[in-house]
Amino acid sequence: MSQPATLLHPRVLIPFALVTLIWGSTWIVIKGQLGIVPPSWSVTYRFAVAAIAMFAFAIVRRERLWLDAKAMAFAMLLGVAQFTFNFNFVYRAEQHITSGLVAVLFALLIVPNTLLGRAFLKTPLEGRFLAGAGIAIVGVGLMILHEYRAAALGADEVILGTVLTIAGVVSASTANVMQGTRMARAQSMVVMIAWAMLFGALADGSYAWITTGPPVIEATAGYLGGVLYLGIIASAVTFPLYFNVIRAVGPGQAAWSSVLIPIIAMGFSTVFEDYHWATLSIAGGVVALIGLVIAVAKRPERPSVSGNMVSVPVDAD
Repeated sequence: MSQPATLLHPRVLIPFALVTLIWGSTWIVIKGQLGIVPPSWSVTYRFAVAAIAMFAFAIVRRERLWLDAKAMAFAMLLGVAQFTFNFNFVYRAEQHITSGLVAVLFALLIVPNTLLGRAFLKTPLEGRFLAGAGIAIVGVGLMILHEYRAAALGADEVILGTVLTIAGVVSASTANVMQGTRMARAQSMVVMIAWAMLFGALADGSYAWITTGPPVIEATAGYLGGVLYLGIIASAVTFPLYFNVIRAVGPGQAAWSSVLIPIIAMGFSTVFEDYHWATLSIAGGVVALIGLVIAVAKRPERPSVSGNMVSVPVDAD
C-alpha cells in the first residue's frame, strides 16, 4: 500500500530546496528595486518578464496556450492574489521596515496555509505537524524580536510595515490554497501560471499608472539585472516548482519554505551586508529548524501481518 509523498521524498525535496534557496536571496534584490522606481512599477516589470518567460516555455513544450472561460477566470483570480496583492504589499512593506523583518514575518505563512488547506482542501492535520509548527513559530518569534530590536524603527513604521506584510501573507496563502484545488490540478501548470502572471502584471501596471503616473525605469545594470533575476529565476523558474510542491504535499507542508527563507536571507545578508548574528537570531533559527524536523519526520511504520506474509508500506513515486 502506498503512502502520500512528504517533503522528504526526493521528487518533492529537491524542488522545495531549490525554491527555498532562490527565494531566500530575493529579499536583498527587492531592496535594490526600491528608490527611483515606484514599487508598483517594479512589481509590474517583474511579472511582465516572468509572463513572457512562461509563455515562451509553454510554446517550447508545444502546449495549448488557451484556457476555457472558467480556467481563465481562475487564472485571473490567482494572478491578482499572488502577483498583484501579495507583491505590492511586500514591496511596500520594505519601505517601512527592514527586509529581514519582512522575510521573518512572512514565515507566518505556514499558519494560514495550514488552516485554509484544512478548511478548503481537507488536508489532514497530524499532531506531530502541529507540534512542529508551534515550535517553529516560537523560533520565528525570536527572530522577529531580534529584527525589531536591531532595526530601532519608530512604532508607526513597524505597525504599518507589519500590517502590509501580513496582508501579503494572506494574499499569498489564498493563492497557495487555490493551487491545490481540482480546477488548478486539471490545468497545465505552465500555461496556468503564464496567464496568472500576465493578468497579475496587467493589474500591477494599471494600479501603478493610476496611483503613480506613467512608467518609470531606472536604466542601470543593477536595477535591470534585478528585474531579470526576479522575473525569470525567482518567478518563472520557482513558482511552477513551488506550486507543484503544493499539489504534492499540500499548502501547509509547502509553507515550510517560508520558515527557512528568513534563515537563508540572513545568511545572504551576512555575506553581502555584513549582517551580525545575535543570540536571539541564532536561537530562533535553531528552534525553527527543530520544529521543521519534528513536523516532517516520518513515524516508523508498523509492518502489517497477514498469515505468514509481512508487508511494509513504501512511498509512492
